[in-house]
Amino acid sequence: MIRVAVEADAGACHAIYAPIVESSAITFETSLPGEEAMAGRIRARLANHPWLVWGEGGEVLAYAYAGRFRERAAYDWVAETSIYVHEKARRRGIARRLYGALLETMRLQGINQAVGVITLPGDTSVAMHEAMGFTPAGVWPKAGYKLDRWWDVGVWSLFLSEPANPPSPVVPFAELAADTRLAGVFAAQG
Repeated sequence: MIRVAVEADAGACHAIYAPIVESSAITFETSLPGEEAMAGRIRARLANHPWLVWGEGGEVLAYAYAGRFRERAAYDWVAETSIYVHEKARRRGIARRLYGALLETMRLQGINQAVGVITLPGDTSVAMHEAMGFTPAGVWPKAGYKLDRWWDVGVWSLFLSEPANPPSPVVPFAELAADTRLAGVFAAQG
């Protein structure tokens, strides 16, 4: 059910993302990226961070990924996470299981902190993050303008492991992707 995304998943990921872009403030993206751009995002992200999908019967129903939190090298051990679930697959526990696999994959990479950025009020997303162990870390008031209004953005964080001093380098996802431990992570959550 859970696997690493491939560029061929771009159409399915785009189909999940499109209504969220068009009719919600869950993402601050205001124009659809298109399938080709989505394929490019998958390809680019997989070099360093995981992009996972949840599939059933050959259909992608959800995807989750991690990415750089900030560009400075001192932030290498923190990653921002995102998850999107097809409307017909919500309220089935898919988000928590897919997010759990994402977080475990990040732990294997040596990333020690996950950050979720949530458009507020975002009750469903807040509840899911807090159920996964995230705690509130701050609010940016009126951070984004979409759908004819200003939206606050909250930040939630989760320590995946205690930061070492000095830390080991983060393992790029492209190196970890062939690791047999990933199959165990995916099976445990799927």
